[in-house]
Amino acid sequence: MKFIRYLLVTFLTLYMCGCSSAHDNDILFQTSTINALLEGIYNGDVTYGELKQHGDFGIGTFNAIDGEMLGFDNKFYQIKTDGIAYSVDDCMKTPFAIVTYFESDKTVLLDNEMDYDQLKHYLDSLLPTQNIFYAVKIEGIFKYIKTRSVPKQTKPYPPLVEVVKKQVTFEFQDVEGTIVGFRCPSYVKGINVPGYHLHFITKDKKGGGHLLECRTQNMEIEIDYISEFFMVLAESGEFYKTDLTKEKQKELEKVEK
Repeated sequence: MKFIRYLLVTFLTLYMCGCSSAHDNDILFQTSTINALLEGIYNGDVTYGELKQHGDFGIGTFNAIDGEMLGFDNKFYQIKTDGIAYSVDDCMKTPFAIVTYFESDKTVLLDNEMDYDQLKHYLDSLLPTQNIFYAVKIEGIFKYIKTRSVPKQTKPYPPLVEVVKKQVTFEFQDVEGTIVGFRCPSYVKGINVPGYHLHFITKDKKGGGHLLECRTQNMEIEIDYISEFFMVLAESGEFYKTDLTKEKQKELEKVEK
């Protein structure tokens, strides 16, 4: 991979005698920034084959915003606007993705009924701090799930807030499946999504998408604490030419919801 800019930020890592105490796999690897995606930079150079070298678990999208990506257990899926989850070929590329090697630090069984907002508050109550990154994996039975995917775009690319106006939504009742995603600290505005960013896939791997709403029933929650963040930025192209200094938080909230 060709990149001229590498950003490595290490959080809450103790160094003694020149050695790091953090596990090598406790790294969040990201391509590009969320603000670049909001501005319509939908083509990246990183292939999914390359992405797999940095993690077996994650979320993201595809060049031209051709659906939602979700990955766990070293398998990656593309959920298009037809609602079907397709296997991802290693040669496919992404303009924005976040991956890690998932290793659970905390596991909780939950059989309470909660909506999406209640679930996020409950997850927050399980965390030792809100100042690092977390990978979240939730497997179980859900009374209700609502997801979305967005259609593949053609140039000239519109901003993402315009793309999601044409999103296709899917609803599932009494469905078994897996929620995958991350919780990022609030100070990553412009870089990633502050708070929770989650995707869903059914157990039969036939449906899913970006999580919009849910109602839990019986599930297992696993959380991986991540104290290191590594980001790669494009070498040239539209990323160099685009003004990324604009405040995009309100647009991001519209896109996420």
